[in-house]
Amino acid sequence: MARVKGGFVVRRKHKKVLKLAKGYFGSKHRIFKTAKEQVMKSLVYAYRDRRQTKRNFRRLWIVRINAAARLNGLSYNKLVHGLKLAGVDINRKMLADLAVNDLNAFNSLASVAKEKINA
Repeated sequence: MARVKGGFVVRRKHKKVLKLAKGYFGSKHRIFKTAKEQVMKSLVYAYRDRRQTKRNFRRLWIVRINAAARLNGLSYNKLVHGLKLAGVDINRKMLADLAVNDLNAFNSLASVAKEKINA
């Protein structure tokens, strides 16, 4: 049986990987073997970080809410607990946005939470 070389199929596969590796440093965007390794690693990072981004944003929102809550004499968990008791259903993303952009509205929510905790 005759030996079959890859021909255009291999060239097409290599070009696809090297296109994904565009912009990588050094031999990682020139040499197929190292480019393939780096592309596979990069795809793993991309998959992982799509999930970590969500966690990081939630952490950021909680930090911002806590900072604004402490200006009102509350801690983060007391504020969230008071809002839950008051029946205020607002997510952390919106609370953080209020804490940064509209402090008066956040202060009114904090006072509602304070009243429910003390009552």
